[in-house]
Amino acid sequence: MSDDAPKSAFELAMERLRRKDKEASRDDRPLTDEQKAAIAEVREWYKAKVAECEILHQAALRKARSHEEIERLNQNLRSDNERLANDRDHKIAQIRGPESS
Repeated sequence: MSDDAPKSAFELAMERLRRKDKEASRDDRPLTDEQKAAIAEVREWYKAKVAECEILHQAALRKARSHEEIERLNQNLRSDNERLANDRDHKIAQIRGPESS
């Protein structure tokens, strides 16, 4: 493709992302085997916690008596899942190294 040809929105977005990563001086070092194992362990642990929350949520829904209680339980599940995802991502960033935080 010549430089004079129009670029697609995808190509433009990819160029912006590459520039942004370069400006942030992200290092493209591959992960070590230890880092990969630690990340997999973190993901599995959080996957289990999300499953546990879902099981407890379903049990609580069966006991719910009102629409308000169901909404409260659903909101609690959403916030718990969000918190767990944020915690998981933070731990993975720590494993990857300080430049990825």
